[in-house]
Amino acid sequence: MPKKNEMRQTERDGKKNRHWLDRKRLTIYPRILLVLFLVISLVWVLMSKNMIDRTGKPLGCDFILFWAASHLALTGYPQNVFNIPLLFKAQQIAVPGSTSVNAWFYPPSFYLVVLPLALLPYIAAYWVFMLSTLSAYLLVLRRIVRGNIEMWCLVAFSGLWINLIQGQNAFLTAAIGGAALLCVDRRPVVAGLFIGLLAIKPHLAILFPVALIAIGAWRTFFTAAVTAITFTAFGTAVLGIGVLNEFLANLSKARLFLENGNVPWAKMPSVFAGLRLLGVPVVGAYVVHIAVAVLAVIAVWRVWRICQDGQLRGAAFMSATFLVSPYGYDYDLAWLAFPIAWLAMVGLRNGWLRGEREVLVAAWLLPMLITPIATALLVQVGPIVLCGLLWITLRRATAASVTGALATGSSSTSCIESAS
Repeated sequence: MPKKNEMRQTERDGKKNRHWLDRKRLTIYPRILLVLFLVISLVWVLMSKNMIDRTGKPLGCDFILFWAASHLALTGYPQNVFNIPLLFKAQQIAVPGSTSVNAWFYPPSFYLVVLPLALLPYIAAYWVFMLSTLSAYLLVLRRIVRGNIEMWCLVAFSGLWINLIQGQNAFLTAAIGGAALLCVDRRPVVAGLFIGLLAIKPHLAILFPVALIAIGAWRTFFTAAVTAITFTAFGTAVLGIGVLNEFLANLSKARLFLENGNVPWAKMPSVFAGLRLLGVPVVGAYVVHIAVAVLAVIAVWRVWRICQDGQLRGAAFMSATFLVSPYGYDYDLAWLAFPIAWLAMVGLRNGWLRGEREVLVAAWLLPMLITPIATALLVQVGPIVLCGLLWITLRRATAASVTGALATGSSSTSCIESAS
């Protein structure tokens, strides 16, 4: 009897200590969410009329901007992309019933990427762009995510669906950023080429100089600089110097849009946008944002400086990117698939630390929840979750560096004792 009681007690203790996110839930929850996304997407398309959804926006609402820019360039007027009334007319050629007004703030390098799109009808161009960039995104992530459960988590990741539904470019930027991080250690020149390609959205590459200088990756650093300059120069040569001049002149307009709420703060996961949503004055929001950004830069510097683990370095970089730049959207959070995957691999390999799985689940759901929560409660949860991701990464990196130092010390001691 005592042995049976001990066995029952051990079983009860095991159940008590078992984490709520077990293998069964990790198998079921992503599939439920995937079905939900598929149903919502199907209903959304079926309820639309003449490619206009129930909110009055065109299907793939942001992609229409890329198609319109391409149309203007192919008809010989690329500079008109910065003229909002003319850009709006081009958007109505794609979807005649469209009433949404967009502005163009992209550099010549990205303009070059979307240049061929208007050779196809709007819907065909949408699928060509989205499926090709999605393939690149999944191809890079397959270098990290391999198991069956992991793949279910990936295809049900809310960031993937938010970007797909909005017709945005985060698959492309995330694939480039992820590929660069995977290549830094073994293929420094290739990594530099990828980093330079992020000239299509420079604010997403802002932390690369910090990371590369921290580890002394000068070949990557200079290759990235040359690639970015060359890519931008080529785009300018194709589209005309006027496009570059207008892009530079419009940067101040983009800043004013951000400060005054002409862009949707509820969709922006930055500290600045969250504070403006709460009514904090522009100067105060900038001060707090800069303070958080400096801490994020220090955290990235420390992780890259003290830790040799490429997974932790990549997770720190991608988590901190959205804490440093005040400009970013919910669809850009498709990037979070990489830090989630890297941190999950570390947890599975070395054992989980307290709170890690909860943070990863929050990050996995963040792209889907950020806008509804901010709209309903005027609270931007994006920076909170991103700070959580950066914190658990920094904690892991610090622990890994201490463990490595102790191992080195023990090895040195053993050598001395052997010599004695």
